[in-house]
Amino acid sequence: MAKFVLAGKTDCPYYAKAELLADTLQQCLPDFKIHKISILPDEWKEWLGATCEKNNWKHEGSPLVWRELVEQGGKGMLLGGFNDFLEHCQVFPNVSAISLHLLDLEGNKEQLQSLRLEIEELAISMLHQVTTGTDLERAFRKADVILLLDDGGHDGENEGEEVKKKKVKVISERYKEYGQLIDATAKETVKVIVSGDSFLNLRCSLLVDSARSIDSHQFIAAAAQLENEAKAVLGKKMRMRPSDITDVIVWGNISGTFYIDLQRAKVFNHDGPITGPAFFSQPLLSIFLDRKWLETDFQHLVRRRRLAVTSKTGQAAATSAANGILTVLKAWNGASDPDVLSSGVACPGHYSLPDGIVFSVPLTFTDGKWSVVSELTVENELKYRLELSASELQQEKQFGSDSGTTE
Repeated sequence: MAKFVLAGKTDCPYYAKAELLADTLQQCLPDFKIHKISILPDEWKEWLGATCEKNNWKHEGSPLVWRELVEQGGKGMLLGGFNDFLEHCQVFPNVSAISLHLLDLEGNKEQLQSLRLEIEELAISMLHQVTTGTDLERAFRKADVILLLDDGGHDGENEGEEVKKKKVKVISERYKEYGQLIDATAKETVKVIVSGDSFLNLRCSLLVDSARSIDSHQFIAAAAQLENEAKAVLGKKMRMRPSDITDVIVWGNISGTFYIDLQRAKVFNHDGPITGPAFFSQPLLSIFLDRKWLETDFQHLVRRRRLAVTSKTGQAAATSAANGILTVLKAWNGASDPDVLSSGVACPGHYSLPDGIVFSVPLTFTDGKWSVVSELTVENELKYRLELSASELQQEKQFGSDSGTTE
């Protein structure tokens, strides 16, 4: 257990940055504990002098950080100020200063610079630098994490087969190149997340196929946004907070034919005849008895929800997409421990799924690795839906590999 004490003047910007860093570490690391002491500016000098004299330390300025070693038979170990604290934190596993590189192949440098400034203004304590570029050759070099957003959207049910074929062909060629570059230039331990509204499973599958020296377990197509949208629809119907609904499962093609499965879904804080403390939960299907609505209107509402947001705002649902990505990153890096998180992964052999596709299935995350939840019931109706999604995904890959031009 690492216990630290952080003290500083209430008007000190470096004390504020140290607080942000400490809070982040405490959320991410179960063995990290911080005690904060906020001192008024006119009392700081006297307090600092007395504390340093008592511990035989030499330190000037704010903040003051030390490690508490009393339980180990020793006094506190002085670390120093903010920079000393930041440097010391590098010894913790999975904790380091973050360098972020933004890439736009369309060459929109002005938009990239605006995004860079916006990120810098978040004042994230662990953010070291933000760089931008339009050079694909340098995009993935030594990357620890790669996030790929939409790359050529589609109109879904409103587009014809020939249009879809052409778009899939372009995406296939591009993502094969991405995969080869990731294979050649990224770290062997890289984690790759594919997000967005179009062809998520296909894009992730193409990366897996092309980055052959990297373990397929290091590629995920994010379905968390879709999970959260399903919870929002259920929450509105049941007059509950979406956050009080857990273990919703997304099967299939995340941006195509998918199915929302509630066989393991749980609800907390439900206002009904049976109640309990905050940790008490009940199976959703034991409370919500309208099975017809769940199999028809519910599935349709989830499918149309994001499109409705986009049509009203004229923009993609960026906030919910970012939250979905963050959910995946937290689970994958051990910062949270959801019982079930649906994600698109290569998982041949599970649930009789075929080779060569990325399929959304329920996962659990432990120590930075995922595993497929295997003890679920797959009855005939669900089996049929899985086969339908698998067939669609195989067809998408076939469109990409068919000979012909994209003109």
